[in-house]
Amino acid sequence: MAVIVLNVSCNMAESKLDIAANRKMKKYSRRELIGRLLWGVVRPILFAPSPRVLCGWRRFILRFFGAAVGREVHIYNSAVIYMPWNLEIGDWSSIGENALVYNLGRVCIGSRVTISHRAHLCAGTHDYTRAELPLEKRPILVRDSAWVCTDAFVGPGVTVGEGAVVGARAVVIKDVEPWSVVGGNPARKVKTRVIRNPESVE
Repeated sequence: MAVIVLNVSCNMAESKLDIAANRKMKKYSRRELIGRLLWGVVRPILFAPSPRVLCGWRRFILRFFGAAVGREVHIYNSAVIYMPWNLEIGDWSSIGENALVYNLGRVCIGSRVTISHRAHLCAGTHDYTRAELPLEKRPILVRDSAWVCTDAFVGPGVTVGEGAVVGARAVVIKDVEPWSVVGGNPARKVKTRVIRNPESVE
């Protein structure tokens, strides 16, 4: 009986969605489509196979594709930048191994920011209240000195405040206050981040 009810529920949901209309929608400009095509060729040939230490080379490639990349930025070769032209990253920041920057919308990362291994910045979603599920490209802002830890997820339209820490495997769907430490799913504040000067550490 449970299986029958589940099937009926699924059929009802399918009858209300218009996937055909979704696929007919114009989601990207002609320029974006050409850029995605070129990036899809260049990334696996020149970006991904580049030796780990060649951060300058990867900065050059990203800038060539329209990214605004600051000084001494370290982006690992296994990181996935979906649309380089929608990326802005400040001085001395880094994007770790296998991190995913799904920047359908603009992703702005400040200075001295760490995006750790396998973190996911997702600047794209769909309006699930409409039958045709239109694509939404909501920007993400990660302010100076913030840290998005391993396996964390930052959702569309979120601002991670200055100095904030998004804990490992946290799921952030709302703005994070400056200098706060958040964790969990959905992420909640755990404590306040305090930076100690080197001379104060015994």
